[in-house]
Amino acid sequence: MRIGTSLVLIALGAILAFAVTDSINNIDLTTIGYILLGVGALGLVITLILSSQNGNNQNRGGNPPAV
Repeated sequence: MRIGTSLVLIALGAILAFAVTDSINNIDLTTIGYILLGVGALGLVITLILSSQNGNNQNRGGNPPAV
């Protein structure tokens, strides 16, 4: 999951949790909104952690790599 997908899930979850007042038979849209908020936030945290770890693998100046 990338950052964009996480942000879309967070936005969609916030809309369902806080702005929608309609109801569907046997489906609680507020709960679905909170679930989407949680999944989006978790995905965002995991994406940021993994991308920060990938940034540490680069050669940061100094001597060029041996050929």
